[in-house]
Amino acid sequence: MSKRLIASIQNIGHGFIEYTWQFGFVCRFFILILLKSAVSLRRFGLVMRELYFVGVMSLIIILVSGLFVGMVLGLQGYETLQKFGSETAVGTLVALSLVRELGPVVAALLFASRAGSAITAEIGLMKATEQLAAMGMMAVDPIARIVAPRFWAGVISMPFLAAMFSVMGVFGGYLVTVVYIGVDAGSFWSQMQSNVDFHYDIVNGFIKSCFFGVAVATIAVFQGYDAAPTAEGVSRATTRTVVTSALVILGLDFILTAFMFRGVS
Repeated sequence: MSKRLIASIQNIGHGFIEYTWQFGFVCRFFILILLKSAVSLRRFGLVMRELYFVGVMSLIIILVSGLFVGMVLGLQGYETLQKFGSETAVGTLVALSLVRELGPVVAALLFASRAGSAITAEIGLMKATEQLAAMGMMAVDPIARIVAPRFWAGVISMPFLAAMFSVMGVFGGYLVTVVYIGVDAGSFWSQMQSNVDFHYDIVNGFIKSCFFGVAVATIAVFQGYDAAPTAEGVSRATTRTVVTSALVILGLDFILTAFMFRGVS
């Protein structure tokens, strides 16, 4: 066996051990956040301030993106369904695509890119400037004071942002198909109401967005807290937040879809 092959196997083994160790550390960090959350939730003003930062400040990109995604869905859906004489079902196509998949997934990706990266950079910068160490010296727990409020703000914000994304998407589909193309408005809304199920579609989409919120918030605060206390370390942590969140969101989406919509017609 050549030395190059042995070195490759060793690198794979070291990488697997490194990722396994980091996954275990993330799980321990997540449990620690939950244990420290009681202090933060009693001072809910901390969470409210972060809700404004990660939720309200993300509204513009969520609403505008949802509007254009819905418009594209309406246009593409109409062109496809028209070939089969089913253009009146375009409302169902737009609503189901948004509520089941595109709403939670795209909103979570945008949330990770905008709010998740900002959370990581903020915590990482506080670590680089030794603000977290100073809190420890003053007997202030940085996880309860800094990390937990940002975590819960992300978890609470994500489902509402995903719902707003879906609403704006449906409105965008209405603008294109009804106002611009001329599909009958009654058919558009009636088909949507009769084919979108509250439990299987809306509730499951909401559950998806909750899982995405927990995942993105955990990754964001962990990467910030674990960042190397340098400018390069903070920038690398911010990049890892966006990349890791995107992969986790897409993987979770497949797993949750397989469980939620199995056997649903």
